[in-house]
Amino acid sequence: MTAEDGAEKELAPGIKFAVEMGPIMVFFGSYFSLGIYWATGVFMVAAVIAAAVCLIQVRRIPANLLLTTAIIVIFGGLTFYFQDDRFIKMKPTMIYCLFAVALLGGAMIKRPLLKLILASALPPMREEGWLVMSVRWGLFFLAMAALNEVIWRNFSTDFWVSFKLIGFMPITMAFAILQIRGMKRFHLKEAPAE
Repeated sequence: MTAEDGAEKELAPGIKFAVEMGPIMVFFGSYFSLGIYWATGVFMVAAVIAAAVCLIQVRRIPANLLLTTAIIVIFGGLTFYFQDDRFIKMKPTMIYCLFAVALLGGAMIKRPLLKLILASALPPMREEGWLVMSVRWGLFFLAMAALNEVIWRNFSTDFWVSFKLIGFMPITMAFAILQIRGMKRFHLKEAPAE
């Protein structure tokens, strides 16, 4: 058995990007050419394919991808069953709320779940830093859930889809960039010994 056999496999960067962003990009492309119902169906299929690719490539599906895929399939299924696009519009709210509850709940019991998700991708931080970042991201996800509710309930479907593309993604990227300063404040000079 080699050292590589014992190490946890990772997705290649290109495949990782396709798994994470592919389904939503397919949704946008489908919506603008085929409408909300076709886009929802294509979104569901793309999400399941993304999860399957992950399972085939690394022999596991990360919890956040599994949860997101399940919610896409459930809310997409409800959209088709009831022929009501409100269900697919509520899907982001549900995902944001679940992430918020997980992060804030973990922080309350002093178990920063953000560390479990991102520790291998970010420089090492003190435990206090992971707790602070978990709370910040939890509150951010609650704000995004509220924003999604305001948008889909008060504007057209075209506006909602467009805002998901040109609103939600840039807001999330800007928030992530703003967190870099906070991460630097809690940075460990040396990685902790395991």
